[in-house]
Amino acid sequence: MSKTPKNLEFEQAMQRLDTIVEAMESGEVGIEESIAKYEEAMELAAHCRKILDRSEQRIKKIQLQAGAAPKTEPFEPPGGPPDAEQQAE
Repeated sequence: MSKTPKNLEFEQAMQRLDTIVEAMESGEVGIEESIAKYEEAMELAAHCRKILDRSEQRIKKIQLQAGAAPKTEPFEPPGGPPDAEQQAE
């Protein structure tokens, strides 16, 4: 069962994922609805991974065309690694 539209943009999919998480964390969703929401969330997550993978491939292609060697680095969210935030508190 695939509810996720193939043309859904990354930001829209992430927003829907946030909505699902909030609904499930509220505790006001029954078990059957939770399972349906979980299934949708997994489809949305897979959709987002595909978008990110395609984006990474496009960036590597652009780098190669520009004569640069593609390289990957681990992503660190703004504010540094999570451990640094915990130590600062």
